[in-house]
Amino acid sequence: MLAVMVHTESTITQAGLQSILRSHPDLSVVGTSSNSASLLKQVEELQPDVVVLEWLGEENEWVWEILQTLSSELSRPAIVVLGDVEDEAWAIDALRLGVRAILPRNAAIEEITAAVVAAGVGLVVLHSDLLEDLLPLQEPPASALPTSPMQALTPREIEVLGMLALGLGNKTIAKQLGISEHTVKFHVSSIFNKLNASSRTEAVTLGARLGLIML
Repeated sequence: MLAVMVHTESTITQAGLQSILRSHPDLSVVGTSSNSASLLKQVEELQPDVVVLEWLGEENEWVWEILQTLSSELSRPAIVVLGDVEDEAWAIDALRLGVRAILPRNAAIEEITAAVVAAGVGLVVLHSDLLEDLLPLQEPPASALPTSPMQALTPREIEVLGMLALGLGNKTIAKQLGISEHTVKFHVSSIFNKLNASSRTEAVTLGARLGLIML
């Protein structure tokens, strides 16, 4: 029996997910939450095997902080996200932070329960629409591959790196890309980590040497 927590700001969606999960004989809903503080507190107290989390895009920017916090826990739960399956850059970042399954919010009952069970036993589940977008990324062009020990940047991170090369600030980048400033900060931090850079100038210099951007 897998212990599951449900997180969503909508009480209607919360009730629906609880009903769906309780219909499966191998799943037990042990808690629900509607805000980040409650979620983290209950995860610590209840130690669920899986957390089902609804992602509403830019409206839920704090979800990145939640994922980062949960990914740092020694006994971290498997995370199943119901959200946007059309943004492969977001999906790559989410998977890197420990998300085990990504499904659209309108996924069928059978898809949701199967994904939760699979995530609970350590498997990764991606919706078919998202999988089709990610498969071509498995073999990126050589020019986009940093040398070891650096990691490959996502398309969105390369885009942000290019804007850093132009000397743009986080607020300007956020406005041009139509995302929040918090998301820009997340991408910049990820770029620094992957390129082993300690400053924007160093990140831009390394990116240019690796052929990721043109100066």
